[in-house]
Amino acid sequence: MTQANPAHIPAGLRIDVDTLRGTRFGVPNLLAELAQHNIRATFFFSVGPDNMGRHLWRLLRPAFLFKMLRSGAPSLYGWDIIFKGTLWPGPLIGQKAGPVIRAAADAGHEIGLHCWDHHYWQTQIESMNRDEIIQEMERGRSALEKICGRRIDCAAAPGWCLTDAALSAREDFNFRYLSDCRGSNIFYPVANGRVLNTPQVPVTLPTYDELIGTAGVSQETYNSCILEMFKPDALNVLTIHTEVEGIGRRTMFAEFLDLAKARRITFQPLGDLLATVQVRTESAIVRDQIPGREGWVAWQKGGGIDHAAA
Repeated sequence: MTQANPAHIPAGLRIDVDTLRGTRFGVPNLLAELAQHNIRATFFFSVGPDNMGRHLWRLLRPAFLFKMLRSGAPSLYGWDIIFKGTLWPGPLIGQKAGPVIRAAADAGHEIGLHCWDHHYWQTQIESMNRDEIIQEMERGRSALEKICGRRIDCAAAPGWCLTDAALSAREDFNFRYLSDCRGSNIFYPVANGRVLNTPQVPVTLPTYDELIGTAGVSQETYNSCILEMFKPDALNVLTIHTEVEGIGRRTMFAEFLDLAKARRITFQPLGDLLATVQVRTESAIVRDQIPGREGWVAWQKGGGIDHAAA
């Protein structure tokens, strides 16, 4: 029998908010669960148009169709998300759900920018030039700062979709940190042969939609499977989504938090986790595939030069 590790295991909890439904319903649900467990996390908000329904064309790709069926996406996300922005312009999330976003900030959680338009960034980032990238980010940051009444000093790229041009452009915003990729440790990214100043806090653990239905992982075994992946001697960063853990799998997530506490896993905002790391590396960011996810994602390249954090 596997026994819980008696050591304290620090972990970053990142919450991605991609849609209007996820903001309106998932965020309040998660705020209640986190308050009950005395946990602070990092919320990355999308604040522009909810055009997520425009991903429907990807159903023509076998890998994406299989993922949708394997994860039970229609019942999980709801038809209002699946068709949002297909026949008419998507509603502005920040405009429709500003008080909910502000409630997350008022509850003491770390607030970061996910994007202005999630669908646009994820599908067009490869062709966007520097000015377009900066404009997209500035619209999002300005809207989020107006809602929260404070400076926004961290961000996370939608879908872990990132280019060197986007990395370089994001330097202009003087963020405290970024969480744009998947990886294994906190690092300074290298883009176009230059080490950038803004550290990356990568996501190290798989998401629900990547893991469920693979290698025999079911609703009944999901929590135990993901909990086994937390390691006391490694960087642990978990991403959840308001549309999944905040709505469709809320009960499962509440049970997950109870089990994590029993294993002495302590969740915190990514910014707090960053402050505890004394040694970082320099690494390039490359494209790679993740089992269970359709398309490429930005990934921390292995290796690098160790140096003390400032």
